[in-house]
Amino acid sequence: MDFTFTESQQQFVKEAREVAAQITPGYKHREAERRIEPEVRREMGARGLIAPELPEELGGRGEQRLTSGLITEEIARGDFNVAYVQVVGSLVGQILAANAAPEVAARYVPRITSGEGIVAIGLSEPNAGSDAGSPSLTARRERGGWVLNGTKSMSFALQADAAVVFAKTDHGQGRGRGISAFVTDLHADGVELEAVDDMGTKAVTRGFAHYTDAWIPDENLLGAEGQGFTQVMQGFDFSRALIGLQCIGTAAVTLEETWEYTKDRVAFDKPLSTFQGVAFPLAESETMLAAARLLCHLTLWLKDNGLPHTAQAAMCKWWAPKTAYDVINSCLLLHGQFGYRTDKPIEQRLRDVLGLQIGDGTAQIMKMIIARNIAGRAYAP
Repeated sequence: MDFTFTESQQQFVKEAREVAAQITPGYKHREAERRIEPEVRREMGARGLIAPELPEELGGRGEQRLTSGLITEEIARGDFNVAYVQVVGSLVGQILAANAAPEVAARYVPRITSGEGIVAIGLSEPNAGSDAGSPSLTARRERGGWVLNGTKSMSFALQADAAVVFAKTDHGQGRGRGISAFVTDLHADGVELEAVDDMGTKAVTRGFAHYTDAWIPDENLLGAEGQGFTQVMQGFDFSRALIGLQCIGTAAVTLEETWEYTKDRVAFDKPLSTFQGVAFPLAESETMLAAARLLCHLTLWLKDNGLPHTAQAAMCKWWAPKTAYDVINSCLLLHGQFGYRTDKPIEQRLRDVLGLQIGDGTAQIMKMIIARNIAGRAYAP
């Protein structure tokens, strides 16, 4: 594994840093408004900062997956929520590019990469949570297409144009089987959107999409009927590493701010940073973030080289968000009363990062994946 970045990757990092600097002042405002400005998405798209790993004919840049990870971390330094545009863009973009009919992919993917639109993903359900293999959303054939009934939970529910959803199409099959994937218009007849008031990531506007006899054309089926779960779930190994870097970016900028604060703040006639009780936790945080970052880079390198990486991706997903949360929490405490105030971004970052210890796969699920990959299904939970 080469630890140097290509000239192209360095340029993408530079572009991402410029965008991060532009969006940083609006971090709290986006939470209050519960939206990400379309012009921010378009700026990212114009610079190639959304799903650059996709082919050029679909609006991508033909870059490595590692490039997407580098971009995600940089954007997250400016706004954790805005970085979600890139994470979801890469996840859904690759699902559509690999599984949609060419005309359907051409309709949706360039809108994702340009930042003109968002396509959300609805895997979880209000009453299912981690049991993604047993969806209550159903799809039945009717009038040359499909009729959907049920509810999906998804990020960007109130900002997305469409969503990739998973539905049961063969009730004779057990859990994880007989599930098909579809791309659905969130503004079509029979679809009702409901906002959810979460404690963090408010600008991402997570919510529920309720489908009531919602008809979609047959061309919106992704991949083979009944194979959606096994075909599309493979894409989550990629997004799990991106999520890890998203959390790391937010923790890293908080850590940098805390070093500066402890150097400037004087107590007992000395800078706070000269006390071991302050400097040592910060040094530990630097170490943990560096290790988590390398794990995420390794996972993306493995994917770029066509090597197995499911276990490593699961490690990224449970460990990086937890590490980031612990680092931000430590930094908040080292700021004392000022860290606890809402006029600094630390408390918002803490709430935002916490959500990814739940969403997109809990730590318990990730550890089960790791155990099954290493010990085998017969010898693991």
